Amino acid sequence: MIEFRPHKIELAKKFSEMKNIPEVLNNGYDKTPNPFTENDGIEFIKSEIGKKPTERFLIYWNNEIAGEIGITLKEDVFRLNAEIGYFISKNFWGKGLATKSVKKMTEYAFANFDIVRLVAGVFDFNKSSMKVLEKNGYHLESIRKNAVIKNGEIIDDYIWVKLRDEKPVANNV
Repeated sequence: MIEFRPHKIELAKKFSEMKNIPEVLNNGYDKTPNPFTENDGIEFIKSEIGKKPTERFLIYWNNEIAGEIGITLKEDVFRLNAEIGYFISKNFWGKGLATKSVKKMTEYAFANFDIVRLVAGVFDFNKSSMKVLEKNGYHLESIRKNAVIKNGEIIDDYIWVKLRDEKPVANNV
């Protein structure tokens, strides 16, 4: 059974171990420290604790930490947008956890935040993540050619989007 739970400082070591593998780090932004240490985990978790509503969760599968998922709210003219991001620990790949987690987080984000669209940027080599998003009703909005430099290589960035079914009435937006 899949479950979302909030981050806790005492889980920083386990979180860091899951995140600090090349297959996970290679699919994320370079702003994420590499290697990702326990201290990095502590600092990240501290930045998330206390946000109401919660923006990021640890993913549990059968009572074991299996990954992490969350949103980053955008600002200014993009304030009705959020970026969704996630990773599944390598030990849990192939069980459909990413698909189930994205479904659950998408529903949670639209129910708890004043947003009209969720966006996911996916590097061109991450076909598995593209399938996860497609299964959850995200559509490929664009391919930004040569938009990313990752590990010294220039690659394309695939932009996947899911719109809220009903647009909320703008209230001083």
